[in-house]
Amino acid sequence: MSGDDTRPAAGRPDPSRPKFFGRRKGKGLKPTQQRLLSEALPRFRLSTDAPVGDPSACFDAEVRAVWLEIGFGAGEHLLAQARANPDIGLIGCEPFVNGVAKVLQAVEAEPELGNRLRLFDDDARLLLRALPEASIDRLFILFPDPWPKRRHWMRRIVGPETIPAFARVLKPGGLMRLATDHPGYLDWMLFHLTVDRAGRASFDWLDEGPSDWSRREDDWPGTRYEQKALAGVPTYLRFRRR
Repeated sequence: MSGDDTRPAAGRPDPSRPKFFGRRKGKGLKPTQQRLLSEALPRFRLSTDAPVGDPSACFDAEVRAVWLEIGFGAGEHLLAQARANPDIGLIGCEPFVNGVAKVLQAVEAEPELGNRLRLFDDDARLLLRALPEASIDRLFILFPDPWPKRRHWMRRIVGPETIPAFARVLKPGGLMRLATDHPGYLDWMLFHLTVDRAGRASFDWLDEGPSDWSRREDDWPGTRYEQKALAGVPTYLRFRRR
């Protein structure tokens, strides 16, 4: 379902925005979460109202690299990476406000994390447009919505329209990690990244066999959604920007 925020105040569709599909909000927010969204989120929000510039300069601490996670869900992976990598700046994209609120709760409990964390609570495609070329060192897209119906395939966040954007923002040699538990989406990802000309020209697939794509690396934290995915056959993919 398209979000109402694709329409400006006058009520007409904004042609500059991609059409958004998916939920913005789930069950009711607790008062503490509502407070954090209104008071804390503006401090950590990365805005695309103006060109982003060098993303490493948007953090309150000096960082040696910038990693981007698209669709961080409840934030388990994002926060685990922030805790494990004190010299990395992390940008998390998630339009689902319940997930954003959970990350803000963690930052309130561990304020140091906020020095190296920025959030984008809108459509990730808008951020991909705004980021400078070759500005991201690592990209994570873990268990995104598979949109299984054929008529919805073009809504998938990994596809022919977004792969060139991933290639544009990743630095040469930058890593991209993907994961899915949906066989059809796995085939789709591999086709567009290893067979289709645009993906094949931009990325090298680093996995060599089932022992690689059937397990996470040690520095790849798990999530609650992944625990559900383990009931199926989760696949972990690793690509390097050429």
